[in-house]
Amino acid sequence: MISAKVVRVCFQIIKKYYDMKSFINEPSEIVNFLSQSQMFQGLSKEELAIIKQIAIDQFYGKGDIIFHQGDEARGFFVIKSGRVKVFKQSAEGKEQILHVFGLGDHFAEVPAFDGKCYPASAATIEKAELLFFPRNSFVQLLEQQPTLTINMLKSFARHLRRFSHLVDNLSLREVPARLATYLLSLSERTGNAETVELDLTKGQLAAMLGTIPETLSRVFYKLSRDGLIEIDGSKISLLNRERLSKLLDGI
Repeated sequence: MISAKVVRVCFQIIKKYYDMKSFINEPSEIVNFLSQSQMFQGLSKEELAIIKQIAIDQFYGKGDIIFHQGDEARGFFVIKSGRVKVFKQSAEGKEQILHVFGLGDHFAEVPAFDGKCYPASAATIEKAELLFFPRNSFVQLLEQQPTLTINMLKSFARHLRRFSHLVDNLSLREVPARLATYLLSLSERTGNAETVELDLTKGQLAAMLGTIPETLSRVFYKLSRDGLIEIDGSKISLLNRERLSKLLDGI
């Protein structure tokens, strides 16, 4: 005769199986969101459902600090809404924006996996919702999912290429060429060849281009005076893309 204890254990196992099956098959807004992000592309619905379990929703107001340079890297982030700037700041308070991340982007995964501190700071540019992935839990998933590991390697490669471009831009180009690079890149991202709208304040843009707002204003004025652009508030008309492109080569 089967004891009541054995029956209870069997029932709990069966219940747990069907609860998990229901959880995996249940439509999830977060699972759908993760499936469209670069890091998690190519993963199955079941794999994404498991990843969802370790994701922690975090909400930030405009201008909130997410972490400071030197903080222990406990994990990384994926942006569900809003934008985040990653930046370094000198002892004198001068800020250099390294990159601005938006919807679906992920950041801080490199320090989270090399076991070292965050090498830069991060703050919101606007109200934001982030998914936080704790380091230890995510490393365990990497050991079980080869596709996810490959995606991480691609992510590291993208970051390396991005910072290579940043070094080239700051060290080899003058401010007019840096601004031209930004405007043309913004045009490509938005798919509008004629007009772009600045997605940063002039102070933030100056910090990204490695200059100060006063210098940036003078460069905007010069490009406008020379007929390369036309300025209407935050809207910039690209009047002469060919000459803007030549600025990139120092011509």
